[in-house]
Amino acid sequence: MIVEKKHWLQMAVQVKGSVLASIYRRVIGCGLFGVFVSLLYYLKLPVSQPVLGTIIPSIVLGLLLVFRTNTAYERFWEGRKCWGSIVNNVRNIARQILVSVAETAPEDKKEKIGALYLLVAFAVSTKLHLRGESVNSELEELMSSAKYFKLKSMNNPPLEIVFWVEDYLQKQYNNNRLNSYQLTAIQQLLNNLVDNLGACERILKTPMPLAYSIHLKQLLLLYCLLLPFQMVQSLGWWTGAVTALVSFTLFGIEAIGLEIENPFGYDANDLPLDTICQTMRRNIDDLISLYLTRSLQDNELSLLPPEL
Repeated sequence: MIVEKKHWLQMAVQVKGSVLASIYRRVIGCGLFGVFVSLLYYLKLPVSQPVLGTIIPSIVLGLLLVFRTNTAYERFWEGRKCWGSIVNNVRNIARQILVSVAETAPEDKKEKIGALYLLVAFAVSTKLHLRGESVNSELEELMSSAKYFKLKSMNNPPLEIVFWVEDYLQKQYNNNRLNSYQLTAIQQLLNNLVDNLGACERILKTPMPLAYSIHLKQLLLLYCLLLPFQMVQSLGWWTGAVTALVSFTLFGIEAIGLEIENPFGYDANDLPLDTICQTMRRNIDDLISLYLTRSLQDNELSLLPPEL
């Protein structure tokens, strides 16, 4: 219980990962404006106007903020589901290639392992593509030099990698190392990868409507600036502190929506795409290790003399 309480308190005062850095100037500004209104009231000026509270009802502003946050979280969660699907499809494709594709020549094993690393390359290139970054050394170790340099000239590297994997599968089918049912099943999984890529691109390239964002910001600013005039008569010099607290709440909710609506970047609240790609790399390495161990054991068994 003590550990949980301590952890809760640590998170409550944690700055990294919070939206404090992006809103503190606005919060301080609203607080100072509240102090200024308190000063005017102290000087007997007629600044107390409780009637201003009816201009923007709190419930209307609250509903707008909830809708904004829910919409942003829906984008975040859809992005996470897409990447979860990418992980599952990569694992399933790798498993089916290892089990289903027959080997009739020594170089078949090398081509099979190369196809598996192309699946990891798809995930890495998707990550870079969504972040607007060019092909880099992360991909160089996952494919041949010829493929790497060709990929650098492509506008959509993940799509090109899917084409290479499908080309490999078609080659295996033409050489009778894969039957039509197996080919169709794996192609369906590849189609799922392309669908996930398209869904992520849709999230990335469909921002919130500009008019909605502008209107919400205008209402927030107007509400926070009118708040001191409503409270100064009852709060006096505490008006600035209370105004800062309310503005911290409202601006913070809006900033959270802005933070998570594009979940593919490097922010603390974005999806851990680097970790997800590293996990896929470890999964493929483990599958290849098991595959090579099994192949070695099969070769050793084949060298044993037949039983009498």
